Amino acid sequence: MHSLHGDHLLQRLQQETEGALHQRLFRCLRSAIVEGILPPHSRLPASRDLARELAVSRNTVLNAYEHLLAEGYVQARTGSGTWVAATLPESCLNAHSQPVAAADMPFAPVRLSKRGAALLGYASASPYQWGAFVPGVPDVTAFPHAQFSRIQARLNRQPEVARLSYSSAGGCEELRSALADYLRVARSLRADADQILITEGIHQAVDLVSRLLCDSGDRVWIEEPGYWGTRNLLRINGLKPVPMRVDEEGIVPATDCSPPRLVFVTPSHQYPLGAHLSLARRRQLLSLARQHGSWIVEDDYDSEFRFSGQPFPALQGLEPDAPVIYMGTFSKTLYPALRIGYLVVPKALVQPLRIAAAELYRGGHLLIQRALAEFIREGHYVAHIRRMRLLYGKRRAFLIGLIQRYLGDDFLREFNHEAGLHLVLNLPMNCDDVAIAASAHQRGVRVRPLSQYYMQGPTRRGLLLGFACVEEKNMLPAFTTLRQILIEFGITQAGNVHPLP
Repeated sequence: MHSLHGDHLLQRLQQETEGALHQRLFRCLRSAIVEGILPPHSRLPASRDLARELAVSRNTVLNAYEHLLAEGYVQARTGSGTWVAATLPESCLNAHSQPVAAADMPFAPVRLSKRGAALLGYASASPYQWGAFVPGVPDVTAFPHAQFSRIQARLNRQPEVARLSYSSAGGCEELRSALADYLRVARSLRADADQILITEGIHQAVDLVSRLLCDSGDRVWIEEPGYWGTRNLLRINGLKPVPMRVDEEGIVPATDCSPPRLVFVTPSHQYPLGAHLSLARRRQLLSLARQHGSWIVEDDYDSEFRFSGQPFPALQGLEPDAPVIYMGTFSKTLYPALRIGYLVVPKALVQPLRIAAAELYRGGHLLIQRALAEFIREGHYVAHIRRMRLLYGKRRAFLIGLIQRYLGDDFLREFNHEAGLHLVLNLPMNCDDVAIAASAHQRGVRVRPLSQYYMQGPTRRGLLLGFACVEEKNMLPAFTTLRQILIEFGITQAGNVHPLP
């Protein structure tokens, strides 16, 4: 099979043990492409031939190929098969920030460590971060850039020497103080500024917590389905993610298995299904953590955007001295490239985590952290969230109207609570949401298949539709394209149009 022999691929596939078979095959093929074993412009074998060689179903191979296509690793040429793309998502930039074509890069196979190979094998970040209907992305064009730039310019005229060096204090003191005041009011947290540690986003926070509090092989509970970024970081750090089922009350803790070292949860708005963790489940988790010496890691990624009623208070503030590590980020409320997140940690963990963060990451970016502190103190942050909540609420209502009119209410059942930056478009269990998403990507509509958020195989099928970064005028044409794809896959009928409620 060209540069990658079937027995070599089969050996890789046998070493992969996590996830559904088509996901494992996708990771094996992607690793072969990234490592140059399958070079640019090379043709992948026909799906029937590869399925026969690997002794798997043809649908497994087709799903893996569709996933590669959706992520930009291959191209489908009508009548001539599937070919490795000339330019890969991993292509680096030259000195003038111009993309380097994969065909011009040295693709001689290199020997990676087992840990490095695992990292590439688990990588799932999409190259598409904007447009209809990318989930979880805010409208970065609505951020008050001029206002924020004025604050930065004023502070940068005569910067203090301490703000131009490394930081070992867990981040800018003014930002930690402003955050403590904001979180006490907005999220009902029990914390002071000394308990806050500034990070470069949620991924760094997960990496830090898992490195410092876990040993290789430790069990970590995660939600099923759940955020693939957390799951992959845990596996890369040598931990064992244990998926816990999610229902309408949130995560369902197990009572018949070994206790975990960490429990990762999204209580305010479960990702991706949208459930809210009930009070009974919250108390059950806290009791379990106290009993077994575990830590609950609360990811409060988009709690500010609830469109009906008040935001639910954080789990961290439910009980005094709760064994909860709280994670937050400005990626959803402001913009992702800001790369500022934070941890709120119990007092016993403050010093160890600060020292570890300084040793691992050498904290910096103190000038922009200081500007963000001023932005919060002057009331601009709360005002911006208020504006965005109204804007996103209107866009969400518009998208729901399109779904109800052109598809019907059945596509919106179960967990779509009035919060967050995306909706789950429910699909029948017998459909292939990966193939549907790949077809949508080919036509310029960016959706994510729900089945790929499961670790042990999906119990639901669907598509994640982000609405925050899509203006209403752009929603209808994108949704029309998506509906046509659903018609082609037999999910709905061409005449299935309902009057708006």
